[in-house]
Amino acid sequence: RRDLDTWAECCARALTAAGATKEDIIHVSYGYGLFTGGLGVHGGAEKAGMTVVPVSVGNTKRQINILRDFKPTFICCTPSYALFLAETMAEMGIDKSELALRVGIFGAEPWTEEMRKEIEAKLGLKAMDIYGLTEVYGPGIGISCDHACGIHVWTDYLYFEVVDPKTGKNVPDGEIGELVITTLHKQGAPLIRYRTHDLTRVIPGECPCGCPFPRIDTILGRTDDMVKVKGVNIFPSQIEELLTGIEGASSEYQFMLDHMNGKDICTLFVEANDGANRYELEIELQNAFKSKIGISVNVKPVSIGELPRSEKKSTRVFDNRY
Repeated sequence: RRDLDTWAECCARALTAAGATKEDIIHVSYGYGLFTGGLGVHGGAEKAGMTVVPVSVGNTKRQINILRDFKPTFICCTPSYALFLAETMAEMGIDKSELALRVGIFGAEPWTEEMRKEIEAKLGLKAMDIYGLTEVYGPGIGISCDHACGIHVWTDYLYFEVVDPKTGKNVPDGEIGELVITTLHKQGAPLIRYRTHDLTRVIPGECPCGCPFPRIDTILGRTDDMVKVKGVNIFPSQIEELLTGIEGASSEYQFMLDHMNGKDICTLFVEANDGANRYELEIELQNAFKSKIGISVNVKPVSIGELPRSEKKSTRVFDNRY
């Protein structure tokens, strides 16, 4: 029971840091099953005095109707699902002005700054990055602030380190490595130097927001998300960063790896924005992938909405070689 209270306190602190008050209503689109997202945010929101709409996952059109009817001011889901909500709203002819959302709490998967800007523009809210993992407490052990320059983590409950994924040795502040967490108060299943597989870095110095808690960077990817192609290590975050710099390319993509006739074949499916010249987009992406990541790929631009969407965590890299 004490651990549940600590978890709720961590999440309540995160929501309060995001501007939540007792006057706010939060729409929770995380799952309420064995995944800790839904119940974790629910408990933290109640402790913060918020009213909770426990929608869970699925039935997107019904969720949009609930957003319009109940007028929640906060929403919590994965960033990819937030974009899917925005796309479905457009299909239903519903404008963001019909909603009352002002803050989005997004997590459970890596996302880019470009995705943040897109979500804010399409849903008319401030997008915040929440961090957590089931093995520790769940969502709410850290959150970004209005300055969007990292995630403040609660070092009075947890001890954070960043290590070299290969050697396990600590890396200097500012250097990217694997996040390692030790619980300081947990009684049930306490963890000592738990390797999260999440890639990040400690951000040195004080945050402009004045929060006294230290910061880690937005999660850049996972060590187990990495694929190796022709001797080159590739992370989803590299592909996402590349797409943000290409005009005409959306943030939705799939990266397929196949093995044919003794060779690795890489295919990048990417949704092209309306009006984009697909041939020029294909050539530009091929050149950018070769120069920035180091391998040649086949690029297949597709229409907006053609790639599958997920109501949970999105899978974007598919390795079919084995």
